[in-house]
Amino acid sequence: MAQPAAKSESQKPEAAGHEHLLAGDIRALRKARGLTLTEIALELGRSVGWVSQVERGLSMPSLADMRAFATLFDVPISLFFGHDVPEESERGAVVRAGRRRTLGTRETGLVEELLSPDLGGSFEMVRSEFAPGAELPTRSLRQTEEAGYIVSGVFEIEIDGVWHRLGPGDSFRFEKKTHRWRNPGTEPAVVIWVVSPPVY
Repeated sequence: MAQPAAKSESQKPEAAGHEHLLAGDIRALRKARGLTLTEIALELGRSVGWVSQVERGLSMPSLADMRAFATLFDVPISLFFGHDVPEESERGAVVRAGRRRTLGTRETGLVEELLSPDLGGSFEMVRSEFAPGAELPTRSLRQTEEAGYIVSGVFEIEIDGVWHRLGPGDSFRFEKKTHRWRNPGTEPAVVIWVVSPPVY
């Protein structure tokens, strides 16, 4: 009888760690969008108390709840998964190359991987891979400061109405300005993108 109990106890920190990181992601997304607990509760048809418990890691949302959060925040549901780590000491601190959370599909022309352990910090770091010919056709405006470093390929970005053609080793930064992008090359363009505050 003692053996199963010991196994259950050993699993608790991992579960608690996952719930803590998920809670931090949900809280960060809510704040980045300027929403209150009451507004979230109304949108989800839940109580304010339940939303508060989820944000504090005291309640674990169901898969249906996570789909509802993803729809509300306009993020892929995959963002809420992949908090598993090979070593508990790395949780919230290290992201291994094979365990990044993927935030897109190749069909859309843009695949992004979250390099940050979670969204709880003051910024997020993302590896973005733009397929040849991929583009953001309409200008986007976010209440954020953003910067990027081109790892490989050709990447063009329009910042505040001005187009810039960038290559490996080039970088950019802008704050609360309209932007759009495109990959005019024949090879994928890889960009390390930093956004503050986290919005994904």
